[in-house]
Amino acid sequence: MAILDIQIVSASLAEVQAGLAAAPDEASWIQSSYLIAEIVMIPLSGFLSRAISSRVLFTLSCAGFTLFSGACALADTLPAMVVARALQGFVGGAMIPICFSTSFLLYPGAERVKISVLISLTATLAPTIGPSLGGWLTQALSWHWLFLINLPIGTAVAVTAWLTLDIDRPEPGLLARFDWWGLLFMAGFLGSAEYVMEEGPRWGWFDDAEITHLALVCALCGALFLWRALTRAEPIIQLRAFRNRNFLMGCLLSCVVGVGLYGLVYVLPLFLARVRGYASMQIGETLFITGLCMFLSAPLAGRLAKLMDLRLLLVLGMLLFIASCLWIARLTNLSGFWEMAVPLGLRGTAMIFMFMPINQIAFGTLPPAEIKNAAALYNLMRNLGGALGLAAINTSVTWRGAAHRQHLTEQLGWARPNVPVWLDNLAARIALVQPDVPADLAALRRLQGLMQREALVLAYNDVLVLMAMLFLLAIPCVAIVARPRTGPGGH
Repeated sequence: MAILDIQIVSASLAEVQAGLAAAPDEASWIQSSYLIAEIVMIPLSGFLSRAISSRVLFTLSCAGFTLFSGACALADTLPAMVVARALQGFVGGAMIPICFSTSFLLYPGAERVKISVLISLTATLAPTIGPSLGGWLTQALSWHWLFLINLPIGTAVAVTAWLTLDIDRPEPGLLARFDWWGLLFMAGFLGSAEYVMEEGPRWGWFDDAEITHLALVCALCGALFLWRALTRAEPIIQLRAFRNRNFLMGCLLSCVVGVGLYGLVYVLPLFLARVRGYASMQIGETLFITGLCMFLSAPLAGRLAKLMDLRLLLVLGMLLFIASCLWIARLTNLSGFWEMAVPLGLRGTAMIFMFMPINQIAFGTLPPAEIKNAAALYNLMRNLGGALGLAAINTSVTWRGAAHRQHLTEQLGWARPNVPVWLDNLAARIALVQPDVPADLAALRRLQGLMQREALVLAYNDVLVLMAMLFLLAIPCVAIVARPRTGPGGH
């Protein structure tokens, strides 16, 4: 639910914006407030799970997430929605790392491979089906059900977790040594970083005074947070897990996978909406093939994990993802489901083949005592990778779109003999249908619209190629990784 709610609103943002009477440039805060709050809680969850136990923290997190989901559904103004989304993201952010750490603490040996496949399927499937489920709920019911759907599920999960789980023992003495200054610096660092990455491409990065000021806040708070983490006897985030080579490389690879996980789910809906004019339901139907192939590939991934080196399985997944990106990177203004079905299915298989080995690589050589804090850091890196990826994608679309528009404009000059002929013919047809409209001007506007559309298509193709190049450059990192073991913790 926590991962799904990152993406479930994206396909229906226009409907939510209209329901709240918000301006288009304000609606992005519905997403940003959730992401900023969640990214602050994720690293904090390691300390809190040690202090009050994983069972108590998960139950409180799930119950709070469910409660504030209801508040989101009841919101009737943008400020109320933003506050509810921020609280929903902050309180619910602890669930994700607790699931990762618990899977490694409770399931030893071969059982860990099975549970890792299920967790990988959940973590990758949720962002993929988010637009599909969101579009269907909005069209079939209303946008309120984007949040109301969490209520029965969240209640059942919270009650079940409280009554049945026994994971670890709390260390309440940690709360007396809680580093409040460290929390303040961490919140300032991660919150401002997330905002800068979310809003930077939209406002021209450092051309905007607010972005510049928050970037300075990010740098200052980041330095102070690092100082507290390295000098305190009991910091809120333990960074010593990064001394483990496999965990460090696992976090780096998780960051790269985060770009692919969230990047394609962001780029393709934009293409289908802005170029093809698809509604949210049509976008969801087009992307659904990825989720289907994830389900079908999960048993195969589990079988291969037992038969081959996990590092080879990871490389196979990365190569499949590269092939998927390069295949899709031939978009035209007519591309739709049938043109994307096979590469999107390939992407679903690739995500499962990558995600599960990376989990094992990151945690497979860590001692059990470090896994809780490590899970928080690991999930933080994946989310930061997604945020960095989306910022880079938005910036690339803007820059490459401008470059393609300039190039196409040069090719559509009056010196080209077919351009005046095409404009004259179009103007003549417009004059017949709409005699009161300035036909020459309407024809020029039509040509400009076509040029902008084609520039946008080319820019999206460039982004897909860049994404493939990123994964290609990341493959050598796998050679640095030691072969992960399947015993508990580092045993």
